[in-house]
Amino acid sequence: MQQQAHTIAQRLLNLYRQAHVIDGGWAAVNKVFITESNDDQVIAELESMPTGKKLVTHINNLRSGKTPMDTIDKDLLPYGGLMSDRKANISLTEDEINQLKHALEEFQPTIDGLNTIRQLTFIQKFGNDWVEDIKSAIAHDKDMISKWKVVAQTDKAYRIWDSAKELLSETLSERNRAQIQADMPEFETYLPMFGDAGNEMLAKLRTFMSSLS
Repeated sequence: MQQQAHTIAQRLLNLYRQAHVIDGGWAAVNKVFITESNDDQVIAELESMPTGKKLVTHINNLRSGKTPMDTIDKDLLPYGGLMSDRKANISLTEDEINQLKHALEEFQPTIDGLNTIRQLTFIQKFGNDWVEDIKSAIAHDKDMISKWKVVAQTDKAYRIWDSAKELLSETLSERNRAQIQADMPEFETYLPMFGDAGNEMLAKLRTFMSSLS
């Protein structure tokens, strides 16, 4: 049970750190915190993790009703709220918007299509946060947002593929098993997008995980 509690706690902490880029924001992740943290061992695991105590306080605030289900106390924001502030200040020039519109019209959900988007000069200035930052910059344009979701999904799929490949290349360990267990919902969502190769990798991950059960 302790290993399962650790896996759930790690997943909740990941959601807490990434809430600023998850569709639905705090209204979506807060429901998960309430549903999945209803075990004392999960809370104990969270308290032992970096920034986990903040999440525990947030969960307690949600349970008591002090914090509404669609928000979070400013003092408990991950990264000190810096990610939220940064997101609010992101913008693109008219020329950049036009370049992006053209690129989205031509986009194909392949690694080559993804690289074409990544290589746009103004995309590169956003570094590793380019997917979330561009989404914020074009949030006012429903058509662009709809097309950008395909780009974001493609990027996520290839990152999930790389993560799965790396885990399978490592030595069997309880740590890896816990990581696979925590990430399995994403593996099951994205790997089938790669057809037979993705399904084969998914099967290997399940075998990898069960071999240490």
